[in-house]
Amino acid sequence: MNARAEVKVIKTAAETALASAFSQARNRLPGDDTVAARRDAAFELFAKEGLPHRRIEEWKYTDLRALMREAKPLANPPDAAAKAYAQNAGALLGDVETRRLVFVDGAFVPELSDLAGLEPGLSVGSLADALGKSDPALLAHLGKLAPAGDVAVALNTALMGDGAVISIGAGSTMERPLHLNFVASEKPAATFVRSLVVVEPGARAMLIESHEGPPGSEYQVNSALELFVGEGAHVDHVKIIGEGAEALHVSTLAAAVGARARFNAFTFTMGGAVVRNQIFLNFDGEDTLANIRGATLIKGRQHADTTLVANHIARRCQSREVFKTVLDGEAHGVFQGRIVVRRGAQKTDAKMMTQALLLSERAEADNKPELEIFADDVQCGHGATAGALDEELKFYLMARGIPAAEAEALLIQAFLGEAIEGIEHAGLREALMESVAAWLKARASHE
Repeated sequence: MNARAEVKVIKTAAETALASAFSQARNRLPGDDTVAARRDAAFELFAKEGLPHRRIEEWKYTDLRALMREAKPLANPPDAAAKAYAQNAGALLGDVETRRLVFVDGAFVPELSDLAGLEPGLSVGSLADALGKSDPALLAHLGKLAPAGDVAVALNTALMGDGAVISIGAGSTMERPLHLNFVASEKPAATFVRSLVVVEPGARAMLIESHEGPPGSEYQVNSALELFVGEGAHVDHVKIIGEGAEALHVSTLAAAVGARARFNAFTFTMGGAVVRNQIFLNFDGEDTLANIRGATLIKGRQHADTTLVANHIARRCQSREVFKTVLDGEAHGVFQGRIVVRRGAQKTDAKMMTQALLLSERAEADNKPELEIFADDVQCGHGATAGALDEELKFYLMARGIPAAEAEALLIQAFLGEAIEGIEHAGLREALMESVAAWLKARASHE
């Protein structure tokens, strides 16, 4: 007689707390029975799989089960103190003029947002309001792009409270960038924000998404954005992660790009104790051009992970992926990028490069670019490098009278500049390079 031993999965403290949070919040989260059913199905996936861990290939280098030792309680609606803190946020963009939409502790705050004089074709709203009204346009798009089976996205779907719902009409041009400014207050809480942006054919817009919070608070963010880019549209998306030094940040961008569209995406990461930034991009229409770039500066014991999947479905699309990482102290940088070329995506032209610059012998970089090609008429390639500063270049600068620290700073700025220069908005490029300079100045002052 053979007896089969039952294996019982032991839940971590964070997994138990998340289950309790969903159970308590389920009946008060916005949405009708249809939305509630989606939440239940998403949470069932999390309950079955648990937090992602290193035995899952996509999470091999970011063991969230180990890194997330506890789950913070769900954030309450922001009070006057939280709103006052958020009023002075947004400095990451410098003097760039934007239409700012402010979310404090995961909730939309209209009185802090710029809602006057919306351009023709622009519609801006709150996810919580749209879910409460069972908006058919929202329900038709919500969840269509989010990758099935991803536990981080499933948790976001189960617990999503608020976020932005933006529609840009066909042929419309936005005069100013739309700035989704997500601000965490000093309370150590968890927020689950979900946004939906639909850009109709021929429209042009720039979307800036920034995340920030106080340095000493161990708050947690799970953010997701679904972005639909219509045929012939031109969309720029810039994400700035400037979270507090103790924060945990998991975010997902899922985008579908139509025929003859142009899509530029850039991710800038400086803050957070643990950051996981996911990008899932579908080329749904022919002759699309996309530039996906990123720059990361981390130090101390920060951990930053960028995971990208560029899914080429249609013919004659071109994509370029360039990611640069600078690591100091005991920081750990991760890049996982996969270009997938489907069977019908002939004439695809896709190239990916990831480079890591290690400023310390204790820093660690894991780069894993991949190609999956199922078509035979394509041009695809990838590359990865990791290493220290070029001592010959540094010596060249020092030989011309430039001090060692300044020479290092110039080389680091040039290294990151190759990625940042892809941003079409000149003011935003300058603001991010100023952030790089400030980071380098702070580094020099501690040496």
